[in-house]
Amino acid sequence: MKHFRAPWSLSLILISVLGTGVCLAASVGVWLPSWHQHHSPAYGWVGLLPLLIIVSCAPFTIRGYTITDTAVLVHRLFWATRLPRAGLLSAYFEPKAMRWSIRTFGNGGMFSYTGYFRNRALGAYRAYVTDPKRTVVLCYADRTIVISPERPEEFTRELTFSPAKAQLSR
Repeated sequence: MKHFRAPWSLSLILISVLGTGVCLAASVGVWLPSWHQHHSPAYGWVGLLPLLIIVSCAPFTIRGYTITDTAVLVHRLFWATRLPRAGLLSAYFEPKAMRWSIRTFGNGGMFSYTGYFRNRALGAYRAYVTDPKRTVVLCYADRTIVISPERPEEFTRELTFSPAKAQLSR
């Protein structure tokens, strides 16, 4: 097993900090007037909605990746997503893999770039990314996945060569 961190890009840090700040300010902006003026907090629940954005995005934070003999594990805050090595056709470092992508469903920068995206180069793909300049493309017959380990070249070498595969080819 080999573990790789998932470093955050400057853009991810800025989006996460600014997004969190805006959500917190919006919540305070709803609650503060009613608290100071002793109004009925009938709309106080609206102040929870921006906090819900933070709470719903944070668990999907990408913490790192582990290569095992059978899978690539994408470590989240509370669980790991398993990407099987069986059926993996290729893996390559492509620092511009996410360039000109459109998010079709998912998170575009609040603690990670995760979900479903599309661009001309890759077509439809799934992303588990924290730094768009360190992207590794994993190609399967029926899907494409993009991840961003700390040392992408080493990650692809480690993934494409494994003792288990070497034993099978003898």
